Amino acid sequence: MLAISMFLFMTSFNLIIPELNGFITNLDGAEQKGLIILLFSVTATLARPISGKLSDTIGRKPVMYIGVVFGGLACLLYPLSTTVFFFLSLRLFHGFAAGFHPTGATAMATDILPADKRGQGMGIWGVFISLGFGVGQSLGSVITNEFGLTNLFMIASGVSLIAGIMLMNVKETLPVEQKVPFKFSLLTFNLNDIFEPTVLPSAIVMLLTATCSGVIFVIVPDLAEYLGIENKGAYFTYYAISTIVVRLFTSSLSDKIGRRKTLILGIALLIIALLLTGLATTETAFIIAATLFGIATGINSPTLMAWMGDLSDIKRRGAGSGTIFIALEIGIMLGSGMTLYTYDNTPNSVFFTFSIVAGIAFLAMLYLIWHLFRRESNT
Repeated sequence: MLAISMFLFMTSFNLIIPELNGFITNLDGAEQKGLIILLFSVTATLARPISGKLSDTIGRKPVMYIGVVFGGLACLLYPLSTTVFFFLSLRLFHGFAAGFHPTGATAMATDILPADKRGQGMGIWGVFISLGFGVGQSLGSVITNEFGLTNLFMIASGVSLIAGIMLMNVKETLPVEQKVPFKFSLLTFNLNDIFEPTVLPSAIVMLLTATCSGVIFVIVPDLAEYLGIENKGAYFTYYAISTIVVRLFTSSLSDKIGRRKTLILGIALLIIALLLTGLATTETAFIIAATLFGIATGINSPTLMAWMGDLSDIKRRGAGSGTIFIALEIGIMLGSGMTLYTYDNTPNSVFFTFSIVAGIAFLAMLYLIWHLFRRESNT
């Protein structure tokens, strides 16, 4: 039920992403496309320390409920957007809401999974996340074409609320002795609440690889249009299929060969996928690139979550989960923000932008190699 709730929540806010570039263009804000993801990620990042602290104090479930209620409300408000300013303000609000559910849910999943099968368990957990990501983005344009943009937002809101209903029979995993009643002082936080230092290695890799995702979110819907592909979420359809398949068959890989070696393999595939995406001039090349991106993500994402679980203190799993998601959001912010300077809304700048993020992914690989060598040389 927890995994189904996560799937529905991810589906909710991903449903609308393929149509947001067109939405802001119709509001005469085409040059602000990069802010659609950037602003969402800013407030999602700000929400992580709060949601992480609350997850470790009042419980995992209340934090998830906050996310689904305010996420559903945000979707209901999109049709009221008549100016670029209101629309971008709504992206800030929606991002804050999205910073709650995944933090509480991932902390709960980490509580449930046995340590010796954490990689495999996070692989299965990640299947539901990827399903939500892929199903949402692949169906967004289909729903819009059939029922209109306003109904898309209504459906996205309903899906978010159903995610909350799925949690009703889920048992809280925060130990009773650790729970405290809610009080407003819990909404204040310090560096210790924002950052769990033990998970820094996984957070660094998450930040660097998430930068690549930030660029993909912004440019891929436009790239589909340049290639004459009607469904702007098509890239994510093929991504979802491949990432789910690879998670089912390789989810225990990091339990066997180690987290860092698995990540080095996944990032090598990510670099190839990014370069192929930037070079794609046909639908076939576009599909191959999307499939490779899915394989790379299917390897990297659960491995990073499992590594976070390995490194995190058992009493600070909410903070550890919040830290890894902060790294994710900062990476997406950097990637989407970068497009404001490297992407000029024409096909000519696509490869240049993707070549830069391929270099950033290469930095993540170099860090892992260094970390692996340093750790082994110290044992």
